Amino acid sequence: MRPHRAWLALFVVLLLLPAGPAQGDPRDDKKRVDAAVATAASILEGATERAREAAKSLAAVNVELPAAREHAAAARGEVVAAEVAANTARREAAAAELALAAASDRHEATARQVEVARERVGRFAESAYKGSDLVSFNLLVDARTPIDAAERLGYFERIMSTEKEALDGFVTARRAAKQAENDAGLAQRRAEAARLAAEGALAEARAAQAAADAAVAEVAALADQREEALTVAEEERDASLARYEEAKAEAERVEQELREWEDRQKVTRPGGRVPAIRPGARLLMPVQGWKSSDFGMRYDPYYKVWQLHAGVDIAAGGGQPILAAADGRVIRAGWNGGYGNYTCVSHGRYKGRGLSTCYAHQSRILVWPGQQVRRGQVIGRVGTTGASTGYHLHFEVRLSGTPVQPLKWLPGCLC
Repeated sequence: MRPHRAWLALFVVLLLLPAGPAQGDPRDDKKRVDAAVATAASILEGATERAREAAKSLAAVNVELPAAREHAAAARGEVVAAEVAANTARREAAAAELALAAASDRHEATARQVEVARERVGRFAESAYKGSDLVSFNLLVDARTPIDAAERLGYFERIMSTEKEALDGFVTARRAAKQAENDAGLAQRRAEAARLAAEGALAEARAAQAAADAAVAEVAALADQREEALTVAEEERDASLARYEEAKAEAERVEQELREWEDRQKVTRPGGRVPAIRPGARLLMPVQGWKSSDFGMRYDPYYKVWQLHAGVDIAAGGGQPILAAADGRVIRAGWNGGYGNYTCVSHGRYKGRGLSTCYAHQSRILVWPGQQVRRGQVIGRVGTTGASTGYHLHFEVRLSGTPVQPLKWLPGCLC
């Protein structure tokens, strides 16, 4: 980044970004953006229109950019989390598949054991059915001695015991087969659930990745927009600085004209006395609205210029009536450069100095120079003429032509 671009970016970040991360209620985010845009527009009120628009765009970007970056980071975190969940689900699905295969193997092995036991029992039953008691009788008849007969009978009983064990084994094997079937079914359901979880996690990962890509694109677009605004601000430097000089000279002319007018003409009451404003007196609120910009020196971070904002800005609807803040005589009423339609009213003396109020950016002026006006009289309409970025009244209080803080003269409630 070039040196002059570096200080532009630095001052913009320091002066226009809100404190802390942008989060919470979206309405609060909008308020922060609107406030930053209003501040930028107010600071560059005297600059060129193109510079003002660039400043407003830049101010909005500087507020939105941290939130966009935070969104992008959060989306990337969601991608990582979703990928971890998907990998876990895949492992669980693989484990379930292995469990299913093992259960199926156990089921097949047990089924074979059942078939073998069933065949043995079948053969034994067939032999017992065909031979019945003749088997035992023939064994005894064929015996040569009592001992041989006893051995033959014991052999037969051992066969019977063996077949009974085979029958018991059949029952046990059948139970084991049933358990194996249950295990296989449970493993199958777990595998299906794990696969579904993996698919869901993958879908979430893809959605999160899309959100992350969109967030990154948003950040990139905002960064480009910010760069473009800085470029415009730099291109408008000379024209804007020239306008600042014009505005400064214009303000000095107004101050000088008011001072000379008060020196030449004294607003007098019958008897020749100059009206005096008592200390602590309050002026009437000239328009109903809210303060959008205060009085005082303001620093323009774009062009490194200090400039006096000679009044207080009161945001109000276009065409809203503007009231005279006190009794007095109109000193000037007409077009005045950056002030647009501009009216000044002299109200008398305050501690030996002439007190006057001035009203800028009017859409219509309803009085003329030399006219006497009363406190509360409608003298104009709210507008956005001259170097103005929106409907508002720029209200000034001047002592011997010099601008002073208007809020000290207005009701504390600004109502």
